Amino acid sequence: MKTREQFLFEDAPVSRAVVSLVIPTVISQLITVVYNMADTFFIGQIGDPNQVAAVSLCMPMFVFLTGLANLFGIGGSSLLSRCLGAGDHGKAKQTAAFCIWTSVGVSLAYGLLIAWVRPVLLPLVGANEGTYDFCCQYLFWTITIGAVPTVLNQELAHLVRAEGHSAQASFGMAMGGILNILLDPIFIFPLGFEIAGAAIATMLSNAAATAYFLILILKKGGETAIALHPGHYTLTRGIPREVLLVGLPSCLMNLMGVLSNITINRLMSGYSNAAVAGIGVAKKVDMLSYAIATGMSQGVLPLIGYNYSAKNYRRMKAAIRTDFLFSLAVAVIGTFFLFTCAGPVVRAFIDDAETVRYGQLFQRIICITGPCISVTMLAITSFQSVGKKLEPAILSLLRKGGLDIPFMLLLNALAGVEGIVWATPIADFGAMLAAAALFVPFWRSLSDRMKREKSVE
Repeated sequence: MKTREQFLFEDAPVSRAVVSLVIPTVISQLITVVYNMADTFFIGQIGDPNQVAAVSLCMPMFVFLTGLANLFGIGGSSLLSRCLGAGDHGKAKQTAAFCIWTSVGVSLAYGLLIAWVRPVLLPLVGANEGTYDFCCQYLFWTITIGAVPTVLNQELAHLVRAEGHSAQASFGMAMGGILNILLDPIFIFPLGFEIAGAAIATMLSNAAATAYFLILILKKGGETAIALHPGHYTLTRGIPREVLLVGLPSCLMNLMGVLSNITINRLMSGYSNAAVAGIGVAKKVDMLSYAIATGMSQGVLPLIGYNYSAKNYRRMKAAIRTDFLFSLAVAVIGTFFLFTCAGPVVRAFIDDAETVRYGQLFQRIICITGPCISVTMLAITSFQSVGKKLEPAILSLLRKGGLDIPFMLLLNALAGVEGIVWATPIADFGAMLAAAALFVPFWRSLSDRMKREKSVE
Protein backbone atom coordinates (compact mmCIF):
# COMPACT_ATOMS: atom_id res chain seq x y z
CA MET A 1 0.00 0.00 0.00
CA LYS A 2 1.32 3.40 -0.99
CA THR A 3 2.03 6.06 1.61
CA ARG A 4 0.39 9.47 1.39
CA GLU A 5 3.65 10.92 0.10
CA GLN A 6 3.99 8.26 -2.64
CA PHE A 7 0.40 8.92 -3.73
CA LEU A 8 1.12 12.65 -3.85
CA PHE A 9 4.25 12.17 -5.97
CA GLU A 10 2.90 9.44 -8.28
CA ASP A 11 -0.90 9.48 -8.60
CA ALA A 12 -2.57 12.62 -7.25
CA PRO A 13 -3.82 15.17 -9.81
CA VAL A 14 -0.89 17.38 -10.70
CA SER A 15 -2.58 20.63 -9.68
CA ARG A 16 -3.49 19.11 -6.31
CA ALA A 17 0.05 17.81 -5.80
CA VAL A 18 1.58 21.18 -6.71
CA VAL A 19 -0.79 23.12 -4.44
CA SER A 20 -0.26 20.65 -1.56
CA LEU A 21 3.51 21.11 -1.76
CA VAL A 22 3.68 24.78 -2.69
CA ILE A 23 1.20 26.49 -0.38
CA PRO A 24 2.84 25.39 2.89
CA THR A 25 6.25 26.25 1.45
CA VAL A 26 5.14 29.73 0.39
CA ILE A 27 3.54 30.35 3.78
CA SER A 28 6.71 29.31 5.60
CA GLN A 29 8.83 31.49 3.30
CA LEU A 30 6.55 34.47 3.89
CA ILE A 31 6.62 33.98 7.65
CA THR A 32 10.42 33.72 7.46
CA VAL A 33 10.49 37.04 5.62
CA VAL A 34 8.08 38.58 8.10
CA TYR A 35 10.25 37.58 11.02
CA ASN A 36 13.33 38.91 9.19
CA MET A 37 11.38 42.12 8.67
CA ALA A 38 10.31 42.12 12.31
CA ASP A 39 13.80 43.16 13.44
CA THR A 40 13.72 46.16 11.13
CA PHE A 41 10.13 46.99 12.07
CA PHE A 42 10.53 46.88 15.84
CA ILE A 43 13.95 48.53 15.80
CA GLY A 44 12.43 51.23 13.59
CA GLN A 45 9.91 51.99 16.34
CA ILE A 46 12.86 53.19 18.47
CA GLY A 47 13.16 56.02 15.93
CA ASP A 48 16.93 55.73 15.54
CA PRO A 49 18.02 55.52 11.86
CA ASN A 50 21.49 54.37 13.00
CA GLN A 51 20.07 51.16 14.47
CA VAL A 52 17.92 50.51 11.39
CA ALA A 53 21.00 51.14 9.24
CA ALA A 54 23.03 48.73 11.39
CA VAL A 55 20.54 45.91 10.74
CA SER A 56 20.80 46.65 7.01
CA LEU A 57 24.59 46.58 7.15
CA CYS A 58 24.62 43.25 9.01
CA MET A 59 21.96 41.61 6.86
CA PRO A 60 24.32 40.45 4.07
CA MET A 61 26.42 38.49 6.58
CA PHE A 62 23.29 37.01 8.14
CA VAL A 63 21.76 36.16 4.74
CA PHE A 64 24.90 34.17 3.91
CA LEU A 65 23.71 31.65 6.51
CA THR A 66 20.72 31.03 4.26
CA GLY A 67 23.22 30.38 1.47
CA LEU A 68 24.86 27.67 3.58
CA ALA A 69 21.44 26.21 4.40
CA ASN A 70 20.57 26.14 0.69
CA LEU A 71 23.93 24.59 -0.22
CA PHE A 72 23.22 21.53 1.90
CA GLY A 73 19.42 21.77 2.04
CA ILE A 74 18.60 22.18 -1.65
CA GLY A 75 21.51 20.03 -2.81
CA GLY A 76 20.54 17.39 -0.25
CA SER A 77 16.79 17.51 -0.94
CA SER A 78 17.39 17.16 -4.70
CA LEU A 79 19.53 14.05 -4.24
CA LEU A 80 17.27 12.71 -1.48
CA SER A 81 14.12 12.95 -3.61
CA ARG A 82 15.90 11.31 -6.57
CA CYS A 83 17.13 8.49 -4.31
CA LEU A 84 13.59 7.92 -3.08
CA GLY A 85 12.27 7.97 -6.66
CA ALA A 86 14.84 5.31 -7.58
CA GLY A 87 14.10 3.27 -4.42
CA ASP A 88 17.59 3.66 -2.91
CA HIS A 89 16.73 4.35 0.75
CA GLY A 90 20.25 3.55 1.99
CA LYS A 91 21.82 6.29 -0.08
CA ALA A 92 19.03 8.65 0.97
CA LYS A 93 20.00 8.16 4.64
CA GLN A 94 23.67 8.73 3.87
CA THR A 95 22.80 11.89 1.95
CA ALA A 96 20.86 13.32 4.89
CA ALA A 97 23.63 12.50 7.39
CA PHE A 98 26.28 14.09 5.18
CA CYS A 99 24.24 17.28 4.80
CA ILE A 100 23.39 17.65 8.47
CA TRP A 101 26.80 17.03 10.03
CA THR A 102 28.81 18.89 7.40
CA SER A 103 26.58 21.95 7.68
CA VAL A 104 26.97 22.00 11.47
CA GLY A 105 30.76 22.14 11.14
CA VAL A 106 30.74 24.75 8.38
CA SER A 107 28.25 27.09 10.06
CA LEU A 108 30.11 26.89 13.38
CA ALA A 109 33.35 27.83 11.61
CA TYR A 110 31.60 30.72 9.83
CA GLY A 111 30.27 32.12 13.10
CA LEU A 112 33.72 32.09 14.68
CA LEU A 113 35.28 33.62 11.56
CA ILE A 114 32.86 36.56 11.58
CA ALA A 115 33.68 37.23 15.24
CA TRP A 116 37.40 37.24 14.43
CA VAL A 117 37.34 39.51 11.36
CA ARG A 118 34.58 41.85 12.60
CA PRO A 119 36.86 44.85 13.32
CA VAL A 120 38.12 44.80 9.74
CA LEU A 121 34.92 43.64 8.03
CA LEU A 122 32.41 46.14 9.39
CA PRO A 123 34.16 49.29 8.13
CA LEU A 124 34.48 47.62 4.73
CA VAL A 125 30.70 47.06 4.48
CA GLY A 126 29.92 50.67 5.37
CA ALA A 127 29.73 50.80 9.18
CA ASN A 128 30.76 54.14 10.70
CA GLU A 129 30.99 55.58 14.21
CA GLY A 130 27.19 55.85 14.36
CA THR A 131 26.50 52.22 13.46
CA TYR A 132 29.62 50.18 14.40
CA ASP A 133 28.69 49.26 17.99
CA PHE A 134 25.13 48.38 16.97
CA CYS A 135 26.48 46.12 14.23
CA CYS A 136 28.76 44.33 16.72
CA GLN A 137 25.85 43.60 19.06
CA TYR A 138 23.66 42.26 16.26
CA LEU A 139 26.35 40.04 14.74
CA PHE A 140 27.34 38.48 18.07
CA TRP A 141 23.91 37.01 18.77
CA THR A 142 22.70 36.23 15.25
CA ILE A 143 25.92 34.79 13.80
CA THR A 144 28.61 34.06 16.40
CA ILE A 145 26.09 32.39 18.72
CA GLY A 146 23.24 31.71 16.29
CA ALA A 147 24.89 30.44 13.09
CA VAL A 148 24.34 26.71 13.70
CA PRO A 149 20.60 26.82 14.56
CA THR A 150 19.96 29.35 11.78
CA VAL A 151 21.47 27.04 9.15
CA LEU A 152 20.19 23.80 10.61
CA ASN A 153 16.52 24.71 10.90
CA GLN A 154 16.33 25.87 7.26
CA GLU A 155 18.28 22.87 6.01
CA LEU A 156 16.15 20.36 7.92
CA ALA A 157 13.03 22.00 6.46
CA HIS A 158 14.36 21.27 2.95
CA LEU A 159 15.13 17.65 3.81
CA VAL A 160 11.76 17.06 5.48
CA ARG A 161 10.04 18.60 2.46
CA ALA A 162 11.97 16.27 0.13
CA GLU A 163 10.08 13.34 1.63
CA GLY A 164 6.75 15.02 0.86
CA HIS A 165 6.15 16.39 4.37
CA SER A 166 5.65 19.95 3.17
CA ALA A 167 3.15 20.90 5.89
CA GLN A 168 5.42 19.74 8.73
CA ALA A 169 8.40 21.54 7.20
CA SER A 170 6.40 24.71 6.85
CA PHE A 171 5.04 24.47 10.39
CA GLY A 172 8.58 24.34 11.79
CA MET A 173 9.67 27.38 9.82
CA ALA A 174 6.46 29.24 10.68
CA MET A 175 6.78 28.42 14.37
CA GLY A 176 10.26 29.92 14.48
CA GLY A 177 9.06 33.03 12.66
CA ILE A 178 6.06 33.61 14.89
CA LEU A 179 8.17 33.08 18.00
CA ASN A 180 10.65 35.69 16.78
CA ILE A 181 7.85 38.20 16.18
CA LEU A 182 6.58 37.61 19.73
CA LEU A 183 10.02 37.84 21.34
CA ASP A 184 11.25 40.92 19.45
CA PRO A 185 9.15 43.56 21.26
CA ILE A 186 9.77 41.89 24.63
CA PHE A 187 13.56 41.99 24.33
CA ILE A 188 13.68 45.38 22.59
CA PHE A 189 11.32 47.44 24.76
CA PRO A 190 10.49 46.13 28.28
CA LEU A 191 13.94 44.57 28.73
CA GLY A 192 15.57 47.57 27.03
CA PHE A 193 18.09 45.63 24.93
CA GLU A 194 17.14 47.50 21.71
CA ILE A 195 19.08 46.09 18.71
CA ALA A 196 20.74 43.39 20.83
CA GLY A 197 17.27 42.28 21.94
CA ALA A 198 16.19 41.81 18.34
CA ALA A 199 19.28 39.70 17.71
CA ILE A 200 18.69 37.55 20.81
CA ALA A 201 15.08 36.97 19.75
CA THR A 202 16.23 35.83 16.31
CA MET A 203 18.76 33.41 17.76
CA LEU A 204 16.27 31.89 20.22
CA SER A 205 13.56 31.46 17.60
CA ASN A 206 15.94 29.65 15.23
CA ALA A 207 17.07 27.38 18.07
CA ALA A 208 13.43 26.53 18.85
CA ALA A 209 12.70 25.70 15.20
CA THR A 210 15.77 23.45 15.04
CA ALA A 211 14.60 21.63 18.17
CA TYR A 212 11.18 21.08 16.54
CA PHE A 213 12.71 19.45 13.46
CA LEU A 214 15.02 17.22 15.49
CA ILE A 215 12.10 16.00 17.61
CA LEU A 216 9.99 15.44 14.46
CA ILE A 217 12.70 13.33 12.82
CA LEU A 218 13.37 11.31 15.97
CA LYS A 219 9.65 10.58 16.39
CA LYS A 220 9.38 9.26 12.82
CA GLY A 221 12.17 6.79 13.52
CA GLY A 222 12.39 4.19 10.75
CA GLU A 223 9.66 5.89 8.70
CA THR A 224 12.03 8.63 7.58
CA ALA A 225 15.11 8.54 5.39
CA ILE A 226 16.57 11.52 7.25
CA ALA A 227 19.33 9.99 9.37
CA LEU A 228 20.65 11.98 12.33
CA HIS A 229 23.09 9.31 13.53
CA PRO A 230 26.68 10.14 12.50
CA GLY A 231 27.19 6.44 11.70
CA HIS A 232 25.43 7.08 8.37
CA TYR A 233 27.89 9.85 7.50
CA THR A 234 29.95 9.11 4.41
CA LEU A 235 32.10 10.87 1.85
CA THR A 236 31.66 8.06 -0.67
CA ARG A 237 29.14 7.15 -3.41
CA GLY A 238 29.54 10.60 -4.98
CA ILE A 239 27.26 12.12 -2.33
CA PRO A 240 29.43 15.16 -1.42
CA ARG A 241 30.00 16.05 -5.06
CA GLU A 242 26.32 15.71 -6.00
CA VAL A 243 25.03 17.63 -2.99
CA LEU A 244 27.55 20.46 -3.21
CA LEU A 245 27.38 20.95 -6.98
CA VAL A 246 23.58 20.93 -7.10
CA GLY A 247 23.26 23.17 -4.03
CA LEU A 248 26.09 25.49 -5.09
CA PRO A 249 23.97 27.71 -7.40
CA SER A 250 21.57 28.54 -4.56
CA CYS A 251 24.52 29.20 -2.27
CA LEU A 252 26.15 31.33 -4.97
CA MET A 253 22.95 33.31 -5.34
CA ASN A 254 23.02 34.09 -1.64
CA LEU A 255 26.76 34.77 -1.65
CA MET A 256 26.46 37.10 -4.62
CA GLY A 257 23.41 38.59 -2.93
CA VAL A 258 25.66 39.31 0.05
CA LEU A 259 28.20 41.03 -2.20
CA SER A 260 25.40 42.87 -3.96
CA ASN A 261 23.92 44.13 -0.67
CA ILE A 262 27.36 45.11 0.62
CA THR A 263 27.94 47.06 -2.58
CA ILE A 264 24.59 48.85 -2.43
CA ASN A 265 25.02 49.65 1.27
CA ARG A 266 28.54 50.90 0.66
CA LEU A 267 27.38 53.16 -2.17
CA MET A 268 24.36 54.36 -0.20
CA SER A 269 26.51 55.19 2.83
CA GLY A 270 28.23 57.76 0.65
CA TYR A 271 24.97 59.72 0.64
CA SER A 272 23.51 59.35 4.17
CA ASN A 273 22.53 56.87 6.89
CA ALA A 274 18.91 57.63 5.97
CA ALA A 275 19.59 56.36 2.45
CA VAL A 276 21.09 53.18 3.92
CA ALA A 277 18.05 52.76 6.16
CA GLY A 278 15.73 53.46 3.22
CA ILE A 279 17.28 50.81 0.97
CA GLY A 280 17.31 48.44 3.94
CA VAL A 281 13.55 48.80 4.39
CA ALA A 282 12.91 48.55 0.62
CA LYS A 283 15.04 45.40 0.36
CA LYS A 284 13.25 43.84 3.33
CA VAL A 285 9.84 44.56 1.78
CA ASP A 286 10.95 43.26 -1.62
CA MET A 287 11.89 40.01 0.08
CA LEU A 288 8.15 39.26 -0.02
CA SER A 289 8.33 38.84 -3.82
CA TYR A 290 11.48 36.76 -3.53
CA ALA A 291 9.93 34.62 -0.79
CA ILE A 292 6.86 33.86 -2.90
CA ALA A 293 8.97 32.99 -5.94
CA THR A 294 11.29 30.84 -3.82
CA GLY A 295 8.40 29.06 -2.09
CA MET A 296 6.61 28.39 -5.37
CA SER A 297 9.73 26.89 -6.91
CA GLN A 298 11.27 25.05 -3.95
CA GLY A 299 7.92 23.56 -2.96
CA VAL A 300 7.64 21.69 -6.25
CA LEU A 301 11.30 20.54 -6.32
CA PRO A 302 10.67 17.10 -4.72
CA LEU A 303 7.80 16.41 -7.13
CA ILE A 304 9.95 17.22 -10.16
CA GLY A 305 12.99 15.29 -8.91
CA TYR A 306 10.97 12.22 -7.88
CA ASN A 307 9.21 11.91 -11.24
CA TYR A 308 12.41 12.59 -13.16
CA SER A 309 14.11 9.62 -11.46
CA ALA A 310 10.96 7.53 -11.97
CA LYS A 311 11.07 8.53 -15.68
CA ASN A 312 7.55 9.92 -15.54
CA TYR A 313 8.39 12.88 -17.75
CA ARG A 314 4.79 13.71 -18.59
CA ARG A 315 3.93 14.26 -14.93
CA MET A 316 7.17 16.14 -14.40
CA LYS A 317 6.40 18.57 -17.23
CA ALA A 318 2.84 19.03 -16.01
CA ALA A 319 4.16 19.92 -12.56
CA ILE A 320 6.53 22.56 -13.99
CA ARG A 321 3.82 24.02 -16.22
CA THR A 322 1.28 24.24 -13.42
CA ASP A 323 3.73 25.80 -11.00
CA PHE A 324 4.80 28.35 -13.61
CA LEU A 325 1.24 29.61 -14.15
CA PHE A 326 0.54 29.82 -10.42
CA SER A 327 3.79 31.60 -9.55
CA LEU A 328 3.52 34.12 -12.39
CA ALA A 329 -0.03 35.08 -11.43
CA VAL A 330 0.90 35.56 -7.77
CA ALA A 331 4.01 37.59 -8.71
CA VAL A 332 1.99 40.03 -10.82
CA ILE A 333 -0.48 40.61 -7.98
CA GLY A 334 2.35 41.08 -5.48
CA THR A 335 4.15 43.59 -7.68
CA PHE A 336 0.98 45.65 -8.10
CA PHE A 337 0.46 45.78 -4.32
CA LEU A 338 4.05 46.74 -3.45
CA PHE A 339 4.16 49.46 -6.12
CA THR A 340 0.86 51.12 -5.24
CA CYS A 341 1.28 50.88 -1.45
CA ALA A 342 4.96 51.81 -1.23
CA GLY A 343 4.48 54.90 0.96
CA PRO A 344 2.33 53.36 3.73
CA VAL A 345 4.41 50.17 3.77
CA VAL A 346 7.72 51.99 4.29
CA ARG A 347 6.17 54.38 6.79
CA ALA A 348 5.05 51.40 8.88
CA PHE A 349 8.70 50.58 9.52
CA ILE A 350 10.01 53.99 10.54
CA ASP A 351 8.47 57.43 10.89
CA ASP A 352 11.48 59.40 9.71
CA ALA A 353 10.66 61.69 6.79
CA GLU A 354 13.97 61.37 4.94
CA THR A 355 14.11 57.58 5.35
CA VAL A 356 10.50 57.24 4.12
CA ARG A 357 11.26 59.43 1.10
CA TYR A 358 14.16 57.22 0.10
CA GLY A 359 12.41 53.97 1.01
CA GLN A 360 9.24 54.41 -1.03
CA LEU A 361 11.20 55.52 -4.10
CA PHE A 362 13.54 52.53 -3.82
CA GLN A 363 10.68 50.08 -3.22
CA ARG A 364 8.79 51.15 -6.35
CA ILE A 365 11.90 50.67 -8.47
CA ILE A 366 12.90 47.29 -7.03
CA CYS A 367 9.47 45.63 -7.02
CA ILE A 368 8.68 45.98 -10.73
CA THR A 369 10.57 42.83 -11.68
CA GLY A 370 8.72 40.46 -9.34
CA PRO A 371 7.42 38.40 -12.30
CA CYS A 372 10.97 38.13 -13.68
CA ILE A 373 12.16 36.64 -10.39
CA SER A 374 9.42 33.99 -10.46
CA VAL A 375 10.43 32.84 -13.95
CA THR A 376 14.14 32.70 -13.13
CA MET A 377 13.65 30.89 -9.81
CA LEU A 378 11.46 28.18 -11.34
CA ALA A 379 14.03 27.60 -14.08
CA ILE A 380 16.84 27.33 -11.51
CA THR A 381 14.86 24.92 -9.33
CA SER A 382 13.85 22.76 -12.31
CA PHE A 383 17.51 22.35 -13.27
CA GLN A 384 18.50 21.61 -9.68
CA SER A 385 15.75 19.03 -9.21
CA VAL A 386 17.17 16.86 -11.99
CA GLY A 387 20.78 17.26 -10.87
CA LYS A 388 22.00 19.82 -13.42
CA LYS A 389 24.83 22.03 -12.22
CA LEU A 390 25.96 24.48 -14.93
CA GLU A 391 22.64 26.09 -15.88
CA PRO A 392 21.53 27.07 -12.37
CA ALA A 393 25.04 28.33 -11.59
CA ILE A 394 24.97 30.63 -14.63
CA LEU A 395 21.53 31.99 -13.78
CA SER A 396 22.40 32.49 -10.12
CA LEU A 397 25.53 34.46 -10.98
CA LEU A 398 23.70 36.57 -13.53
CA ARG A 399 20.85 37.45 -11.20
CA LYS A 400 23.08 38.51 -8.33
CA GLY A 401 26.53 39.94 -8.81
CA GLY A 402 27.11 39.30 -12.47
CA LEU A 403 24.87 42.09 -13.70
CA ASP A 404 23.66 44.20 -10.81
CA ILE A 405 27.01 45.10 -9.23
CA PRO A 406 28.54 46.47 -12.48
CA PHE A 407 25.32 48.39 -13.17
CA MET A 408 25.29 49.78 -9.60
CA LEU A 409 28.75 51.21 -10.08
CA LEU A 410 27.95 52.55 -13.55
CA LEU A 411 24.55 54.05 -12.73
CA ASN A 412 25.81 55.57 -9.48
CA ALA A 413 28.27 57.57 -11.56
CA LEU A 414 25.63 58.48 -14.14
CA ALA A 415 22.43 58.97 -12.13
CA GLY A 416 23.37 59.11 -8.44
CA VAL A 417 21.43 57.44 -5.65
CA GLU A 418 18.40 56.53 -7.78
CA GLY A 419 20.62 54.96 -10.43
CA ILE A 420 22.11 52.56 -7.88
CA VAL A 421 18.67 51.03 -7.26
CA TRP A 422 17.77 50.68 -10.96
CA ALA A 423 20.56 48.11 -11.27
CA THR A 424 18.37 45.52 -9.50
CA PRO A 425 15.49 45.38 -12.03
CA ILE A 426 17.96 45.52 -14.90
CA ALA A 427 19.75 42.44 -13.54
CA ASP A 428 16.50 40.56 -12.86
CA PHE A 429 15.23 41.19 -16.39
CA GLY A 430 18.53 40.07 -17.91
CA ALA A 431 18.55 36.90 -15.80
CA MET A 432 14.99 36.11 -16.90
CA LEU A 433 15.98 36.32 -20.58
CA ALA A 434 18.93 34.00 -19.93
CA ALA A 435 16.64 31.60 -18.01
CA ALA A 436 14.28 31.39 -20.96
CA ALA A 437 17.17 30.77 -23.37
CA LEU A 438 18.50 27.89 -21.24
CA PHE A 439 15.14 26.40 -20.28
CA VAL A 440 13.62 26.01 -23.75
CA PRO A 441 16.19 23.38 -24.91
CA PHE A 442 15.75 21.54 -21.59
CA TRP A 443 11.97 21.49 -22.08
CA ARG A 444 12.37 20.16 -25.60
CA SER A 445 14.71 17.41 -24.39
CA LEU A 446 12.02 16.24 -21.97
CA SER A 447 9.55 16.04 -24.87
CA ASP A 448 12.06 13.97 -26.84
CA ARG A 449 12.48 11.59 -23.91
CA MET A 450 8.71 11.19 -23.67
CA LYS A 451 8.58 10.23 -27.35
CA ARG A 452 11.37 7.69 -26.95
CA GLU A 453 9.73 6.14 -23.88
CA LYS A 454 6.44 5.90 -25.78
CA SER A 455 8.09 4.27 -28.82
CA VAL A 456 9.73 1.65 -26.57
CA GLU A 457 6.33 0.78 -25.09
